[in-house]
Amino acid sequence: MLQVKLKRATIEYRVLGPDDSPYPPVLFIHGILVDHRLWMDVAEGLARKDFRCILPKLPLGSHTIPVDDSVDLTPGTVAEMIHDFIGALGLRDVTLVGNDTGGALCQLLVDAHPDSVGSLVLTNCDAFEKFPPFPFNVVFATMRGPRSIGLLSKLLKVAALRHSPLGYGLLVRRDDALTASWVEPISTDSRIAKNLATLLRGVGAMDLTDVATRLPRFTKPVTIVWGMADRAFTPVLGRRLAALFPDAAFVEVPGARTFVALDDPAAVIDAIVTAGART
Repeated sequence: MLQVKLKRATIEYRVLGPDDSPYPPVLFIHGILVDHRLWMDVAEGLARKDFRCILPKLPLGSHTIPVDDSVDLTPGTVAEMIHDFIGALGLRDVTLVGNDTGGALCQLLVDAHPDSVGSLVLTNCDAFEKFPPFPFNVVFATMRGPRSIGLLSKLLKVAALRHSPLGYGLLVRRDDALTASWVEPISTDSRIAKNLATLLRGVGAMDLTDVATRLPRFTKPVTIVWGMADRAFTPVLGRRLAALFPDAAFVEVPGARTFVALDDPAAVIDAIVTAGART
């Protein structure tokens, strides 16, 4: 993978699609205990349509380059890293795509730096007071120290537990190899576990209600692509989020859960292509 050194962290990333794409660059933002591979099917499909796709591996627990202890790793800090990443790569008018915690980070970014984003595509994600929703608020509340995360990582090595409702069970169809790789960094590197513990304390200290009051100021095109079978991030939450933006479209994806990009990549591809045409 490529790397870029920012002032707060070194970020690994992949690029798919032509450098001379006629479309705005597409920047994909994943969530906690997930990495860029969440988006690979979508990015590969878009690259075949001549979109340039950028997929960073953010320091959200499945990263492999630790963040220094001196960095106060919070959702706001990670959103600023994304802004710095956009600047470091010289990206302009990006189509910003987020899922899960990554959708929360996208909201923080367009709140603080709306000029860096040309259009916004959000799939099932945190919003308002649902940061995170049940049952993950309970899980995250117990994972705010390296020891507790170490214990959880041992439990999540068991595939049945990893795909329970307290793991990835509500989010995605079972994929033992992929989800095992997502929890491996916190299992094998105490520095990554410590990073995650710091981040989760930051998640516990905030919600997105205040940010939501300012999202109507973002007048650029927004597309909300929502898996309708999601029991954590429910369709009601998605419609509530879409109602905030002056120029928003709401796309229902029947049968898909939180990780819509894995359940129905074609639906996400279509939404991003449409978003590019609206920019």
